[in-house]
Amino acid sequence: MNTGTIQVITRTGGEAPVGDVQITIQRSCAGQVAVYRTDAQGYSDPVVVPAPPKELSLDENNTTQRPYSVFDVTAVADGYQPIVINGVQVFEDENSLLELYLIPTEEPGTLRAAPDVTDIPPHPLAPGTARETPSRGPEQNCTAQRILQEVVIPERITVHLGKPAASAQNVTVSFKHYIKNVASSEIYPTWPVESLKANIYAQISLALNRVYTEWYKSKGYTFQITNSTSYDQYYIHNRNIFENISKLVDDIFNTYIRKIGTVNPYYAEYCDGKTVTCKGMKQWGTVTYANQGLSALNILRKYYTNIELVTTNNIRSIPESYPGTPLRVGSTGVSVRIIQRQLNRIAKDYPFFGTTSVDGVYGETTAAIVRKFQKQFSLTQDGVVGKATWYKISYIYVSVKKLAQLTSEGEAPNGDNQTTIEGAWPGVTLRRGSTGMDVQRLQFYLNTISQFSTSVPPVTMDGIFGAATERAVIAFQTQAGLTADGLVGRATWDAIYDEYQSIEGDINTDQQYPGEYPGQSFQQGSRGNYVRTIQFWLDIVADKYPSIPQVTADGIFGPATTAAVRAFQQYFALTVDGIVGRATWDKLNEVYLSVVANLVPAGQRPGTYPGTPLRLGSRGDAVREMQFYLYILSAYYTDIPRISYDGVFGKATDDAVRAFQKLAGLAQDGVVGPETWARLYNTFLKLRNVDGPVYSTRTVPYPGKPVEKGDDGTVVEWVQYLLAYIGEFYENVQQPDLIGVFDDLTEAAVKDFQNEFSLPVTGVVDEETFNALVLTYWSVLATTQWSDLNLNGAYPGFVLTLYSAGPVVLFLQRMINDIALRFCVIDYVPEDGFFGPETKAAVESFQRGFGLEVTGFVDKATWDAIYQYYALEE
Repeated sequence: MNTGTIQVITRTGGEAPVGDVQITIQRSCAGQVAVYRTDAQGYSDPVVVPAPPKELSLDENNTTQRPYSVFDVTAVADGYQPIVINGVQVFEDENSLLELYLIPTEEPGTLRAAPDVTDIPPHPLAPGTARETPSRGPEQNCTAQRILQEVVIPERITVHLGKPAASAQNVTVSFKHYIKNVASSEIYPTWPVESLKANIYAQISLALNRVYTEWYKSKGYTFQITNSTSYDQYYIHNRNIFENISKLVDDIFNTYIRKIGTVNPYYAEYCDGKTVTCKGMKQWGTVTYANQGLSALNILRKYYTNIELVTTNNIRSIPESYPGTPLRVGSTGVSVRIIQRQLNRIAKDYPFFGTTSVDGVYGETTAAIVRKFQKQFSLTQDGVVGKATWYKISYIYVSVKKLAQLTSEGEAPNGDNQTTIEGAWPGVTLRRGSTGMDVQRLQFYLNTISQFSTSVPPVTMDGIFGAATERAVIAFQTQAGLTADGLVGRATWDAIYDEYQSIEGDINTDQQYPGEYPGQSFQQGSRGNYVRTIQFWLDIVADKYPSIPQVTADGIFGPATTAAVRAFQQYFALTVDGIVGRATWDKLNEVYLSVVANLVPAGQRPGTYPGTPLRLGSRGDAVREMQFYLYILSAYYTDIPRISYDGVFGKATDDAVRAFQKLAGLAQDGVVGPETWARLYNTFLKLRNVDGPVYSTRTVPYPGKPVEKGDDGTVVEWVQYLLAYIGEFYENVQQPDLIGVFDDLTEAAVKDFQNEFSLPVTGVVDEETFNALVLTYWSVLATTQWSDLNLNGAYPGFVLTLYSAGPVVLFLQRMINDIALRFCVIDYVPEDGFFGPETKAAVESFQRGFGLEVTGFVDKATWDAIYQYYALEE
């Protein structure tokens, strides 16, 4: 018969032995095995019990039979509370140690009625176990940098028995006992010695990393680590440990892994490699390597690069990095120097903080930077580094230390706000005598403006640029400070549309972008500006589809509007009820935009496959329509190049088609057949109707050499734009003219900026100054874009992508960082309110890790998934 043993040790919480304790061992769900008593030192003899064959625990392909037997142990002693441990695990030829800490009863000679019961769950490696998916991330995702001034092997460690924010018990145990428990919970004791050692080294390093970085302390928690594998590693309080593991830990508990050339204990990711995969160490793989004769260190080097094992005898209580008293103006010493060094490093990612001398003297400059930091991270802005500010600085410092520097922002395609042609200038100057749809659009915008401006008269929306329309244009130009000539060129058109948009934003407060469904249906009897918009769209659409009657855009949903809606629904195969709900609204907006862009011939429905494949050399309306869909998609998918929709299928269009086909998993032949057409159109519909437009800001890459006085061109104009924008918020930075020539005023403005942000004052825009300008611009945008949105977790109604900015992005980044604490498939991102390359990379990691389409932008599906995982901790 195959056997193992159980040995019980009974003590008090103060480690004093408790002898003469009655121990009962019984097979779970079976009869009694043994009853005996501990000796005067609290030890029992090992009790032999049956166990399955050892081979089961060495076979990673064993998916049917549990490799250990299970027993229940009860300890009863006069004057102490009874203890019951259910599920003690026993392996063949291994001794299961059960250390029981007895609690005295209130009165000697009595027993409490209710015993202290612990249920040990199944081993996570056992077949059929519903293993919680470990989300401990790889080194590049979850490693942290130095916070404590030295690596300490703690005498004791406090473990939270649950997820960080969960209401759960904290237990403080010796560090050695903690590692013995984790190892007994995570791996099988029957594995080869070098395999066991490799796993234990990883477990020690992971725990020491949490201690060293004050990972939870910096977030306001009172413990050093949790027992949740979503965050840390498996610890089961009061479980049995295995004697061979116990002896190994006694020998190596003060040895840990670190990267060569670094100080901090390495955050060593691991997983079983069978039911759960990861980029780090595979537990079952360590068995294979050990059987091949590899040492523990060489096994670890199979999974982690450039590492070494380090032993320290610095064994003591866990120190606290916080100096104990607040730092303020006048403070001096090492603690001030630490904060100054950390703030200066943080300023590389938050340049508007500025920098200070690392001199250990807390002066006004340091206090000013601290206040900026406190404002950025929602702390009391008093310029004093108390405990909350100290640990927040520590947390951000730990996080940003692992971020790549922003030296190649311009490698990504330029962001662009133009994802719809709704307000696009028609390309020709409109004047008296002009006719057509573009005049109708102009008249609609003017009529909306006239409702809120008595100086702009209303006009008839008939598509004819007559004297009344000219008078309205001149009145608007006069009001807006433009040349009052009655001609609608690019400047006048944009000003009229911007004013219309501003009014629309005031009226339709629930809409996040033009054309978004307002969340309510409209039918006969409805009134207001939404009805006016519906009527305007219908009137434009009617120009292309004669079966749809034209209506007057008066904001009153009467019988004529109902008839037009029903005709539209009939033609486009919608439910014919005369009610404008979500489906009708979205289709009406889509058709309206198609008509305005002149995508399809009269009478043809948008999205209709032309019947023959489109390829290099094709021309016509179908090509133009296809190009328009690619043009819209290129704003979302940066891998799709931006093209013109001119109806000519040239090399640029061929490249864009192939890029889309690659993203869609289709054959990359550059031919738009039925399948490519359908995928293209359906993707367009989803993005426009479900996800909304993409909003991002403009950017220009660093040109590869300094920009200085005498230079001209696009990059100079970009630098001037950045300086002018920043100058709106920093009074010490003067605003140059946007002329594209690096003149004296531009040089002076550059010097102002460099002086304001503690950069070398040269007047030359080198790479450091260029990146600081961009980062500061992003930071300013983060406080000015979409500042009136209600950030309650609901999808904002538009897509976030590279170079988006504002409170919505800041909320996204905070959700990502919260999730990163628990699911290390994603990395920390700077909480700066700007969607930069780091945020894009984190979004891609989230999408990849949680089974979403990997796009790098945040559409509704990605936003909802991020918020779902973020809200799990709420």
